[in-house]
Amino acid sequence: MNKKQGVIIVTLLALIICAGILATRLNSNLDYVAENDIKNGKTTISFNDSTKKNSKNNYFEESQMIRDNSNAKALQDLKGLIDDEHTSKQQRAALSKKYSDLALADTKQHQIESVLKSKGYENVLCYIQDNKVTIVLKSSKKLSERETKQIQDIVIDVTKIKDVDIQLKE
Repeated sequence: MNKKQGVIIVTLLALIICAGILATRLNSNLDYVAENDIKNGKTTISFNDSTKKNSKNNYFEESQMIRDNSNAKALQDLKGLIDDEHTSKQQRAALSKKYSDLALADTKQHQIESVLKSKGYENVLCYIQDNKVTIVLKSSKKLSERETKQIQDIVIDVTKIKDVDIQLKE
């Protein structure tokens, strides 16, 4: 009976270790696959069959997904550094500020995109870097002064940043 109990205990320990390793691998960051593709100029989305007509819409979808994935990865990395016990209080405070700034910028990007879509712009991308906002719109015609002013006002209302670059994609 003691020999059987020993075998059972060893087997259970091996199963627990395997379950722990499996859980760690499943819960770890899987962005490395997409990250390698992005570095090589490919995206995992672009492998599906699509017509030329849909490729213009896919640009906005892919760009938004890439932006959101990179923001999520940056937030995750910052959170890991903040939670690290070897990080000093000064570094932790600076990292916390970066984390909150990035999270706030991400929220504002989505807010600007939503407002512009509600104003009738079909595809919109917004990038906030430091003190500059870049808006990418799908438009086959040049924007009027009134439309440009309207977009700038929306960006200023949401972000308080006055440096707005509007780019048009067909």
